[in-house]
Amino acid sequence: MLMEGEDKNLRQDKKQQKEENSERFREIRNVLRKNQIARGVSPEKLRVILEDLGPTYIKLGQIMSLHSDILPKAYCDELLKLNSDVTPMPFEDVEDVLNQSYGQNWKELFQSIEETPLGSASIAQVHRARLKNGEEVIIKVERKGIYDTMARDIGLMHRLVKLMPSVGDFKDLVDLDMVLDELWFVAQEEMDFLKEAANMDEFARNNSSIRYVAAPKVYHEYSTGHVLVMEYIDGYGIDDMENLRSNGYDMDEIGAKYVNNFIKQVIEDGFFHADPHPGNVKIRDGKIVWIDMGMMGRLSEKDRRTMIKGVRGIAMHDISMVENAVLEIGEFRGKPDRKKLYQNLKKFIAEYGNTSMGGLDVATAIEELVEIMKQNRISLPHGVSMLCRGLTHVQGVLAAISPDINMMQIAVNRYTEEFLKNVDWKNEIQKQARVLYRSASKGAEIPGLMTDILKEHLEGQSSINIDLHSSAELTNVISSAIRNLMIGLCVAALLIASSVICTTDMSPKVLGIPVLGFAGYAFAMAVSISMTIRYLWSKRKKK
Repeated sequence: MLMEGEDKNLRQDKKQQKEENSERFREIRNVLRKNQIARGVSPEKLRVILEDLGPTYIKLGQIMSLHSDILPKAYCDELLKLNSDVTPMPFEDVEDVLNQSYGQNWKELFQSIEETPLGSASIAQVHRARLKNGEEVIIKVERKGIYDTMARDIGLMHRLVKLMPSVGDFKDLVDLDMVLDELWFVAQEEMDFLKEAANMDEFARNNSSIRYVAAPKVYHEYSTGHVLVMEYIDGYGIDDMENLRSNGYDMDEIGAKYVNNFIKQVIEDGFFHADPHPGNVKIRDGKIVWIDMGMMGRLSEKDRRTMIKGVRGIAMHDISMVENAVLEIGEFRGKPDRKKLYQNLKKFIAEYGNTSMGGLDVATAIEELVEIMKQNRISLPHGVSMLCRGLTHVQGVLAAISPDINMMQIAVNRYTEEFLKNVDWKNEIQKQARVLYRSASKGAEIPGLMTDILKEHLEGQSSINIDLHSSAELTNVISSAIRNLMIGLCVAALLIASSVICTTDMSPKVLGIPVLGFAGYAFAMAVSISMTIRYLWSKRKKK
């Protein structure tokens, strides 16, 4: 009897879920129809559609804006305009999430929680609170049912992508199924608050020796996968120049330390804040405090070396070095066109290669390089694409608070310092000595090798293998030349044979010439006239 009741409840839950999915599917379809999706998806239209679909899709749009390697720049720029602030969830829902996460009433752990949130986003909202010991903290609470909602919406979008007509530029430019899978992966990471807590701990360890950098303290005993409790940061936003200056801060000093630390995160740690906009960077007690670490980027040692190689290639005007760096760090989506890629990079080097490293506009250069990779259907690793967007944010902050600070110059200085600090000079000297010895040994052998080659050539024993790759145009020219040569030889042979026949007394005759000889002359003449007409016609067509 109990099992029958459970089965009945299960069937009812499935039926209700199916009805909810159908209703949401109709809602999404109506929004798409209202915005005339069949006529194409412009950047502005995509933003409006996501806003109409609600908080879940606003978050997806914000994640999409980070992928300039997949989406055209115009779409990324438009999606950056999506408003992060959404309608707060009721405090009753906040209480439900807290009680369910802790397995007890939240009042057993906290003195109080302010009902009005400090901020409300698509995935979570933030409240000020006070622990039982009187410490003031920040509580980040995941929206009730957000995981199931996003999973459902992503699944429905996959269905709608298959139904979307191939009209307009958006669907033709990107693989929407791949984009949705990537978005879901990133969203899942952001919804795991234990991962964010681990990110904050790792960031704090990496920067523990830097006196002017800090991160909020995490209260692990109060944190779960759905609730994150951290230190309350009472400071000024990094772009709050009026208050910062009135409190004695030097904006140039803040700008230099801000960018220096970000470059340190990238080059030394390979673990960096992927969303360093002004809202996520506070100034408190003379320190730069990085907050909101749900979105962090990672770079492997190989990726960092490859990126440095690419920067060196730009500085040295070495197109091949830049091309190799691009091919090493990226992945072709389809058949590569090396010639097109080389020409694109050649134009890029011509534009930026003459600029001093200190005078390079990093954001613009990165945007153009990413655009080149996009045109050649080259995908960037997730960490590198996040870095591109992060660097753009950093440059934007610098332009606002300290426009005289040059990010590229600081990066070059940081790289040089790190190289000199970490290089093993003994090993480097030994390695270069070995290279020099091998070069000297091989160089001494060159005269003897040249003597052997010349000797073999004079004795007729040498051979050279040549592998030629011709273009279609060259192949046609050669084929035509060979064909004309063979026809010419045949005509010449026919004329000679006809002339020999004419010396005989062969009958019957035409105009005193043997018929066979006359026919040979006539045929040879007809072929010659035909070839002449063909040649003149081809010359006229070229004009």
